[in-house]
Amino acid sequence: MSRKPIFAGVVAALAIAAPAIAQVTVEMSQITCKDFAGYDPDTKDFIGNWMRGYFMSKNNLTVVDSRYVKRNTEKIERYCKKLPKSSLMEAVQKNAR
Repeated sequence: MSRKPIFAGVVAALAIAAPAIAQVTVEMSQITCKDFAGYDPDTKDFIGNWMRGYFMSKNNLTVVDSRYVKRNTEKIERYCKKLPKSSLMEAVQKNAR
């Protein structure tokens, strides 16, 4: 069996897969309330979990209470509906606990 076709197949597979593993970054300070309101539920959950980590670190907490994640996300959504031009970080700082 020739190794050239196998090697070519491996190289092709790696070339196709390379773009799929690109890292995506989110600059939280650039997100507005209007942006947040337009996100799908999975993205809102992602941001809610980020907020949990942010505040746990800020307040040196070691216990996670998932009720606060949901409650904070809902409070921030209400705040953002009232003030869509505000930054998401401002909404987080004023409403999350």
